[in-house]
Amino acid sequence: MKSFDIKTKIYFGDNAIDRLRELPYKKIMIVTDKFFSGSSMLRIVTQPLSESNKEFRVFNDVVPDPPIDKIVVGVKAVLEYKPDCLIAVGGGSVIDSAKAIREFANRMHESKIALVAIPTTSGTGSEVTSFSVITDPIHHIKYPLVSDTMLPEEAILDEDLVKSVPPNVTADTGMDVLTHAIEAYTSINNNEFSAALAEKAIEICGAFLLRAYLDGNDWHARRKMHVASCLAGLAFNSASLGLNHGMAHQIGANFHIAHGRANAMLLPHIIEFNSGINIHSRSQKEYPKQVEKYVSIARLLGLQNFNTITTVRALVNWIQFMNKEMNIPLSISQMGNIPEMEYRSKIPQMAEAALADACTATNPKVPTKADVMRIYEELW
Repeated sequence: MKSFDIKTKIYFGDNAIDRLRELPYKKIMIVTDKFFSGSSMLRIVTQPLSESNKEFRVFNDVVPDPPIDKIVVGVKAVLEYKPDCLIAVGGGSVIDSAKAIREFANRMHESKIALVAIPTTSGTGSEVTSFSVITDPIHHIKYPLVSDTMLPEEAILDEDLVKSVPPNVTADTGMDVLTHAIEAYTSINNNEFSAALAEKAIEICGAFLLRAYLDGNDWHARRKMHVASCLAGLAFNSASLGLNHGMAHQIGANFHIAHGRANAMLLPHIIEFNSGINIHSRSQKEYPKQVEKYVSIARLLGLQNFNTITTVRALVNWIQFMNKEMNIPLSISQMGNIPEMEYRSKIPQMAEAALADACTATNPKVPTKADVMRIYEELW
């Protein structure tokens, strides 16, 4: 038996941020990072809270790839202030941090602190998922935490908060959305409901991602990508992900490459691995089920070609085209700041960690350590 539910109430569209005036909570802790708390955009969040006579405090000790020690600091701050609601305002690292902080604080004191997530990037979908990724900086490992109790009660999607997002972040986070949707669509846990959400997210990415990258003031494209991020989050929260994320987590933990960028660089390689189709492939009578899925994705993007082989190849080529257009490197070596020997020396341990990653378990094709090592090698 399968089930599908959406526990997070989503507010979107014009003036979505006004929902903050109506929150039924009196004592609030805003969880964010130093960049947002030091910017004029903080007022977008604090003004409606002040005008509705809510007490609040700002906790801004959040950093990218949230390490365990920062979560501990956050838990201490919550236990000291005793809010009845956390408002997470930021990208995936901020929302993931707030989820983990709320989870541990609630468990320690058997409290029921609410969580409202307000994403400031259009990428992670973390505002509607039960996932939180925490980093162990000593052992260079990312731990995906998964629990329905980490789902935010509410999510507020307001494109005013992505106005200042620079093109490179728009590119990285946008390709993260696409990867979420593709992996959810091909996951062994996919279902009709997650597929519908993933298909719409893929369709939006095809139409609006490059537009949002080329013109940050294209508010229609910005709003569409903000919604696509949420749709993809809902899809993978139900269906989970795959090897692409399992491998990207290790690249991020070891080399501090932005998560969306690592996903984008890996995506062509993962599609080739999962489909068994590359530049040397010839037509077959039958293909694995995931190949049909990739063909469907290509059609959603308007890439229908002569046959199965050429259609999957067109999908891989389109992803590489998108990466090139948005200045995302196609390989680790193109980044120019990672020593080759260091990268290659870490491949065996990264491969083991990728196989143990929770996301890899739902990949449509079961990889071996040799498979994963080869993909890491090809990525160089």
